[in-house]
Amino acid sequence: MSAPLKLLLVEDDANLGRLLLEYLQAKGYAAELRTDGQQGKEAYLQGGYDLLILDVMMPVKDGFTLAQEIRKKDSTTPIIFLSAKSMKQDTIQGFQSGADDYITKPFIMEELLLRISAVLRRAKGVEPKPAEPEEYVVGGSRFDPRKQVLRTPLGERKLTTKESELLRLLCANRNEVLERSIALNTVWGNDSYFNGRSMDVYIAKLRKYLRDDPSVEIINVHGKGFRLIAEEAPKEQ
Repeated sequence: MSAPLKLLLVEDDANLGRLLLEYLQAKGYAAELRTDGQQGKEAYLQGGYDLLILDVMMPVKDGFTLAQEIRKKDSTTPIIFLSAKSMKQDTIQGFQSGADDYITKPFIMEELLLRISAVLRRAKGVEPKPAEPEEYVVGGSRFDPRKQVLRTPLGERKLTTKESELLRLLCANRNEVLERSIALNTVWGNDSYFNGRSMDVYIAKLRKYLRDDPSVEIINVHGKGFRLIAEEAPKEQ
């Protein structure tokens, strides 16, 4: 089994940085976080990163300057900028500084993941995102994320897109905590109060759909998020 790809994230917003770090690690990357441009440069100089994700507006050293310094010695390591600066001239400056891609905030987590995959394919000829299973088996139920179909012991149900995306995250993090913020940013695009209430409704719907399967349960983890608990399906004789 190949080693996970190593990403360096340089982001001075503590909340966003932690959220992105946990999300990338949950997706199978060996991600590291630094909180200003100088820390980012020092980490980069230690070497070994497959891709760099740089915030533009940072203390000590901004992302454009950091990228320009890196490009003087390294023309190959992919760089993706994250920025709240969305003017055309800002995007142009980003690419002139050596970026392979430029993402404006706010963005959806899935978009960042797809951009990372695309940049790494172009730069290294690899597909970094692990292939999603054709089917998740949880307890006595089966979930097909592509067809958005949930099969429980008592029947089959076609899910809506949001129901399917949320269940996919729960299945991918089976028996582990799925943080509210990660789920909200991935499925809804941001973690606002109203989206949080909407997600609680969808969690209730998924619980209702799975109630026919006593081996599966979605529980609340106070102050953190949700956990999909699923017993191992009995092996066929």
